[in-house]
Amino acid sequence: MENSNGCPKQRTMVQAKTWILTKHFDGFPKDSNFELRLEQLPEPKDGEVLLEALFLSVDPYMRPFSRVRMTEEEVMIGTQVAKVIQSNNPAFPVGSHVVGRCGWRTHTVCDGTNLTPMPDWPQDVSMSLALGAIGMPGLTALYGIEEVLGLQAGETLLVNAAAGAVGSVVGQIAKMKGCKVVGSAGSDAKVAFLKELGFDEAFNYKTVGSLEQALKKASPDGYDCYFENVGGPFSSVAMQQMKNFGRIAVCGGISLYNDTTPQTGPYPHLAMIFKQLKMEGFMQSRWEHKHPESLKRLMAWMKEGKLQCREHVTEGFENMPAAFMGMLHGENIGKAIVKV
Repeated sequence: MENSNGCPKQRTMVQAKTWILTKHFDGFPKDSNFELRLEQLPEPKDGEVLLEALFLSVDPYMRPFSRVRMTEEEVMIGTQVAKVIQSNNPAFPVGSHVVGRCGWRTHTVCDGTNLTPMPDWPQDVSMSLALGAIGMPGLTALYGIEEVLGLQAGETLLVNAAAGAVGSVVGQIAKMKGCKVVGSAGSDAKVAFLKELGFDEAFNYKTVGSLEQALKKASPDGYDCYFENVGGPFSSVAMQQMKNFGRIAVCGGISLYNDTTPQTGPYPHLAMIFKQLKMEGFMQSRWEHKHPESLKRLMAWMKEGKLQCREHVTEGFENMPAAFMGMLHGENIGKAIVKV
């Protein structure tokens, strides 16, 4: 292989740092579930690119998905914003940026499959938001509200884990639509954040004497819609506060993810029958055909000041497991991100 001067072309050897899932999680994740390893990457072939990670995402879904989508000794699953540093693929020129499902790794050689270009990203907006409010969590919030719940002006919405990456966007979109929004979160600082975002009511579920009373006080007439991120006992209590013909969008169940023994009852069937409730689980990938238009809407709301995008940033790729476990412990307000 020669360069334009006819001299042999210097081959660049790149080592990727990767975080491996050495053993499936049993209960809450531990440091011993992960191992940092170096991987020698091959030179990109025709059609391939070499990526360098800038920001990586840690998300609740990684905990349950790791069990069903991964085997031990694989690179931990996840999404990142990366820069193209070498390219043999004209669709991804050197210097351009992409969102990619590359997992927990600093460098990746791939053929462009599962990469989303970021050609029109505004210079004054951090690219990390493509992993948060203007990315998968924002899309999840938007589709849950519009496609699953069909939220209408004047209705009352309940959202739990409301200060997280998804919940904080849910509440803001619901306010844009002219709804009353009640949010539950796990610290006083998070409750203050929800008030900043314009939530009508917000409470710390860890310190209220009675969750049932807190929900009744926040909305004595009950709830038309419930955006579910938590599951477990919270869900059992919230179900009783739904109005007749209420709708429930089941996005997550973070209170269940680290259980070693599955939680049991109470079960929702009688409340669902008597109140004639509709309950639907969903993932944002169902509406992938709408992603380009939906991301433009989220970006426009952010630029107009209607959508605030809080991030909890951890510095250093070596801190991926700590950032992941911290997020599962609820340490973050807004989207948890790792900056390489």
